[in-house]
Formats: sequence, C-alpha cells, structure tokens
Amino acid sequence: MATAAASRHVVAVPFPGRGHINPMLVVCRQLAAADTALAVTVVVTEEWHALLAAAGVPATLPERVRLATIPNVIPSERGRGADHVGFIEAVHAKMGEPVERLLDRLALERRPDAVVVDTYLTWGVAAGAARGIPVCSLWTMPATFFLALYHMDQWPPVDGPEGEEGCNSLDQYLPFPTLSSVKCSDIKVFRSWELPMKRAAQVFSNVRKAQCVLFTSFYELEAGSIDGISQVLPCPIYTLGPSIPHMPPEGDSEKIQREKYSDWLDAQPKNSVLYVSFGSYVSMPSSQLEEVAMGLHDSAVRFFWVARDKATTTTLQQISGDKGLVVPWCDQLKVLSHPSVGGFLSHSGWNSTLEALFAGVPVLAFPVAWDQLVNARLLADEWKVGINLKEQRREDGIVSRATVSSAVTKLMDFGDDSRQETRRRAAELRDASHRAIQEGGSSSRSSNSLVRDLIEGRLNVAETSHSQ
Repeated sequence: MATAAASRHVVAVPFPGRGHINPMLVVCRQLAAADTALAVTVVVTEEWHALLAAAGVPATLPERVRLATIPNVIPSERGRGADHVGFIEAVHAKMGEPVERLLDRLALERRPDAVVVDTYLTWGVAAGAARGIPVCSLWTMPATFFLALYHMDQWPPVDGPEGEEGCNSLDQYLPFPTLSSVKCSDIKVFRSWELPMKRAAQVFSNVRKAQCVLFTSFYELEAGSIDGISQVLPCPIYTLGPSIPHMPPEGDSEKIQREKYSDWLDAQPKNSVLYVSFGSYVSMPSSQLEEVAMGLHDSAVRFFWVARDKATTTTLQQISGDKGLVVPWCDQLKVLSHPSVGGFLSHSGWNSTLEALFAGVPVLAFPVAWDQLVNARLLADEWKVGINLKEQRREDGIVSRATVSSAVTKLMDFGDDSRQETRRRAAELRDASHRAIQEGGSSSRSSNSLVRDLIEGRLNVAETSHSQ
C-alpha cells in the first residue's frame, strides 16, 4: 500500500513465475530509487508471497516497495512444469479478476498513478484501461525476441517453400534489418504450440494499447532491435536493464559469505570453474542430465553445478565425479562473479543471460524452448560470448556426453585464440552492462525519463491514446 510519505503510487503485477517476478522486483526497486515520493505495491499470489517470504525477499525490499496478495487461483508453482500449457491458460482465465478487485480496493485509498504489468498477462492492459490508469507493459525477455514475436504474422509458413531450409535469417521477413542472427530454426520448435502461440498473438495485439513498454535489456546490448521497436510501437519505450539483483561492480573479489560452498570456490584457481545451472523451472529428462554429468566427468574440468532437488544432486555428484561440487541452491550472480568461475553452462534463460553478461562470464548455451533458443543464438553469433549447443543434438534430441565434453573443454581452454577473443568480448559487455545502470548510463537515464514522464502526466491514457 502507498505509504503516508508517498505522493505517487504504482501497482506492479508480474507474471507468476520466478523468471518474471525477479526482474519485476528489480524494476520496482529502480522506480522507488528514481522517485523518493513513489510507493510501489507488487501483486503476487498467496503461494508466491510465502515463497518470497521463505527466501527472505520482503526484508530486502525498500520501505516503499511492498507486497500485496491475491488468492491462489492458479495451479501451484511446484507442479506447473507437468502442464505448462494448462498453467498459462489458468493465468489467462483466472488471475485477472482478483487482480482487478485488488486494484479497485487500492483505488479507494488513492487511484494508482500507473500499473506496471507483465506483457504476458493478456488481461493486464484492459484492466488498466477500464480504470483510466496508465499501463506500463514490462517485457522480461530480450528486445530481439519481442521484435520477432511482434512480427509473427510475417514469419514464413513452417511447411511452406520458404521453410527452415531457405531461411538463414528472420531479417528477410521484417520491414527493416535487425534480426540477422535469428534463424527460422530458432523459432520452428515452438511454432506448433497452438495455444501458447495463440496467447502470444493476443499479447502482441494488446501491447500496442499500452501507454509504454519497459525492457529489462539495455540499449548497448540490443541497439538494433530497440531502435526497430521504437519505429513500430505507437508508444514510448524505456530500457531499464540489466534488470538483475545487482552486485557492486567492484564486488567481484569479495568472498561469498555464510554459504557452505564458499570455501570450495575460494580454493579453486582463477577462471578454472564451469558453473552449471539449467534454471529454476526448465525441465530436462534424466537421460540428458546424465549425459551432461558424464560429459563433465570426461572433460576433467572443475565445475560447480546447481541441481534443484536433493535426489538429483546426489545422483549427479556420483556420476560426475570428484572434480566438482553439486549443490541444490546458490546465489547465482555472486557465484558467477567469483574469481574462480570462468564459464557458465546454462539453459540461456534471459535472467541467467543478463547475469552472465554482467559478470563477464562466457556461456555454453543449452537452450530448451521459447526465448532461450533466440538467447543462445544471440550469445554465440551476435555477441560472440559463447557456444550454442542447440544444433549439436542427436536425432533423439539428446546432446551426447562426447559433445558436452568437447564443448566444455573448448569453452574453458584459455590457450585457444578464439576463446581469448570470446573472453575479451565478455569483458566488453560486462563493462557496458555496468555503465548502463550507473548514474548517467543509458538505463539510468531511461529510468529517470520514465519517472519524469509519469510525474508530468505524459503517460496518462488521454495523452497516449491519440497515437494508437
């Protein structure tokens, strides 16, 4: 709720998933820091409130950023991987009404000055518009993927004469060249997902009606795509990233405190450890995890692997041997920023990608679905800070232990000239990401512009609707 000292109030509604909630909280912190008279209410389900509380998150939020809850009207977070499409549909059909009721209760105290709503919440823009509240749509994936989906009606047919074989780049189907690295093969795997693609089409119809769009990327990273989005969207855009839980740029050498694994990392040589994590949600068959574990064993490279449950942790430790450590949890950004870490084997989710870039760590990308496929392409081909394993799968979809071992050895080989160039590029993007959020940086300026535009009423519904 708005505090007594706050003269402005924003309501933030993230999509109910860790990869969406975390960047939303970062954006809320940014807004509160940029406007000392602004209070932010972040709306989550009761289950997510409990999960965040168990992780100690509420205590880390600024005083003017608070959580509010709606009932658990959607399937539990713990089981959503079993039916992801059903989860998406439940969010679409059941979550909007309780959020709108909460908005109405908050408006009895004071009408919110804006609603920051995750782009994937299909009902979000309409909920704000019905109450005359400006809507800031938050996109928590790369701007490049936004631009690709925005033009999905121009993609070539999957089974047409211009299918995957004849499509080297999506650029040929867009009105301006910005997606040179993104290939049709990067989007083919999910184009057959009828319901998710239907919801995506709905999302990109709605986003045109928002008062502005916020991006968790930063301009220097995706300048072409961000410029392209500015050309096609009828509303202002603001780049606020990298929207991750930032460490102080000079904090790389600090020891990781109070964690059992800190001594192990501290004892390893500089840049010798491969950090391994496939995210908080990605589902990977046990047969693939075993191939990865055996590949790590064969490579003889030191590794630090986060596997999400105790049973998996024990099994993978047994398979992969004594060159590494397998744990159920860690503070990812702190581990990536540890001097001993020199590479990251990742599902290439967007938040993990931003954290790798912020830490200056090259990535061995192991994408599974959705934006991860585009992120992996960007990491390897556009930004040249990694290796993409997507096209090295066997016919059964599995990446073999030999392939994993070879790729790991290549990524961590400091004597190879191409790897030296990869590390130089990673260091460049690390420095660029740090500059973006520092005072006077591109994202800092953009954040200040957003707050100023909110204060001066430039994002009011009446001010922006004429251009839509």
